[in-house]
Amino acid sequence: MENERIRISAKNLGQLALPDYCPRCFYIKLKLNNKLPWQIFPGIFSTIDSYSKKITWGYFEKFNKLPTWFKPFGEFTGLVPVPGWSKFSIVNKQFNINLTGVPDDIFIMEDGRYFIVDYKTAKFTDNQDKLLGMYRVQLNGYAHIFKKLGMGKVGGLGLCYYEPQGDAPTVSFETVMMEDGFVMPFKAYLKDIELDAEGIVLPLLKEVRRYANMETAPVGREGCRDCEILEKVVGLL
Repeated sequence: MENERIRISAKNLGQLALPDYCPRCFYIKLKLNNKLPWQIFPGIFSTIDSYSKKITWGYFEKFNKLPTWFKPFGEFTGLVPVPGWSKFSIVNKQFNINLTGVPDDIFIMEDGRYFIVDYKTAKFTDNQDKLLGMYRVQLNGYAHIFKKLGMGKVGGLGLCYYEPQGDAPTVSFETVMMEDGFVMPFKAYLKDIELDAEGIVLPLLKEVRRYANMETAPVGREGCRDCEILEKVVGLL
């Protein structure tokens, strides 16, 4: 039904900003609420993400400051509890879209504004750089929701890549060994993200509404591997 309310997360909205995004794939994911068959998200990443937040909060509670690796983002005076997913969302009435998504952390800046951070458990490689467009939309989506909920003024956005260090120690094994396992170190890499919530988010919400109102799927991107696999699946069925 045209203009029926739809729901999309800030991260999925960001798929429109990927350099190799496919109109057909985006349409299918949107119509299926991003519930595709055979999708598996390893639970270990959720565990690491939760641990990252606990490290940040635990360090602040003990030392009244953030861990030193956040210094390139600026000076901060505190942290804000992040609302649950059911509360951190807004409805854009113009396009009748429910925009959702929850940031990993929200820091309080010295001037009283807020800094929104998202953690990524990954190496910052050329492939990760290709995903920056999606992350840029994702973080600005959080900023848009934050502002519309009246939670305050956002002063900055940033990504924190926690990169696992894969090389085993050559000397200090006692720093990583335990009786029943071992510790794997992570190194933080930070990246500032452009803040332009309305300028980035609203045009993409308009595009989402255009896709939602289509009665048939658009033509896919030439060379899209997912489209090719889908055609093979349909052929088998």
